[in-house]
Amino acid sequence: MCGVIGIWANREVFHDLYQGLLSIQHRGQDAAGIITYDGRFHEKKGSGLVMDIFGPQEAAQLKGNIGIGHTRYPTVGGGGHEDAQPFMVNSPFGIILAHNGNVINYRQLKKELFEKHQRLLNSDCDAEVILNIFAQELEEQRVNNLTPESVFKAVAGVYRQVKGSYATVAYIAEQGLLAFRDPYGIKPLSFGRRKDGLLPSYAFASETVSLNLMGFEEIEHIEAGEAIFIDRNRQLHRRRIIKRKHTPCLFEWVYFARPDSVIDGVNVYKSRVNLGRLLAGEIKKRNLEIDVVVPVPDSARDAAIEIARRLKLKYSEALVKNRYIGRTFIMPAESKRQSSVRQKLNPICSEMQGKKVLLVDDSIVRGNTSRAIVEMVRECGAEKVYFASYSPPLRYPCVYGIDMQTKTEFIAREADEELVARRIGADQVIYQTLANLKKAIRMENPKLRYFCSACFDGNYPTGDVTPEILKAIEEERKSAQESQLELNIKKTG
Repeated sequence: MCGVIGIWANREVFHDLYQGLLSIQHRGQDAAGIITYDGRFHEKKGSGLVMDIFGPQEAAQLKGNIGIGHTRYPTVGGGGHEDAQPFMVNSPFGIILAHNGNVINYRQLKKELFEKHQRLLNSDCDAEVILNIFAQELEEQRVNNLTPESVFKAVAGVYRQVKGSYATVAYIAEQGLLAFRDPYGIKPLSFGRRKDGLLPSYAFASETVSLNLMGFEEIEHIEAGEAIFIDRNRQLHRRRIIKRKHTPCLFEWVYFARPDSVIDGVNVYKSRVNLGRLLAGEIKKRNLEIDVVVPVPDSARDAAIEIARRLKLKYSEALVKNRYIGRTFIMPAESKRQSSVRQKLNPICSEMQGKKVLLVDDSIVRGNTSRAIVEMVRECGAEKVYFASYSPPLRYPCVYGIDMQTKTEFIAREADEELVARRIGADQVIYQTLANLKKAIRMENPKLRYFCSACFDGNYPTGDVTPEILKAIEEERKSAQESQLELNIKKTG
């Protein structure tokens, strides 16, 4: 999961890109980058948060009215500066590109690009693979000025070769701004227009909140398998190049997206309220004695409020979040996640002492955060601690861009609610059903018929995820985790 923004405006674009990236900082905290264009490309990339990488010096350096920005959350590659996006190639024309997703045949494509086309990739980031395949597809057409037809033909070439999920934004120097979404539309991508001159400004972004904050209107989502090209005359061309089942990632509504975003026509806030409403029904069936409902901030707040309202229970924000600590789920190393939980959350014990507490969270993945929170609440003197997850049990590796790629990571793998409760130290665990998760989304957009639910049920929508691919990804991820652990030991040693 990453965040991507592309803009073609009638004014200097750095400020918009900077503000836009801040609005999707939650999608990636490992690294960030911006490339702008004013007749030449200007680039700044670095490790860390957006506000730490870009300042007055970068604002002066990154000139131009066209640009692409990215916040990185590592799934392929070791993370850090060398894998930060956007990426650039000089030929043909000069192209910059960034994406959100995960290319599952990345290693094979990287090898083929060198052996067949003598294209040497200098990073371990899959965005560089997409960029070079797209560049090669354009180069083979041998045209001096691109037409929408030639651009869409090159995107079709990407679709033929690249497997996995990718929501992509690119700019081709003096030719146009391009965005396209993988054939299944697994990762979100939206676009909008802004009237600020004789010609309209255009922007693409992972979440609509970025477009709202930058003043863009007429916001739409890009369809699965669709490409949109803004040509050199600022004319918009769009085509759905390949038609497959649209299967957006359910975890966007569960956790990733901001509540003030709209993903594929679904208001994220309303979807989480719906999840609370449906989970309240499941909790009611248990006949539990509950004194207070406490959310795990921040993503669980909306669902927890609705649960308390539906069950006519007291609601208390008895866990206080340190907002200067990042989101533990998207931290790239396990050691960082574990040390972060106690720093991130602190209890108001007077709200829970001697009470039967219902904790509400968006999910239970590895169980580290849940276990630490339950322990924290018990130390406050809670009489009972129940734990409700408004998403179903996570049991299967994600190959499409979420950092849960090994089976051993899942606390619910081959475990029922009772066993998970014992593992995290809770009196009971209550999970949302998968049917109700899908129902909560469809309540806001009935047109969404299918979803990517692979992490819940093992059904991979692209149809090309074999046991061999899962094993290779798992081994690669374990190796990356071990390397990160060694690096952390060296830093602290």
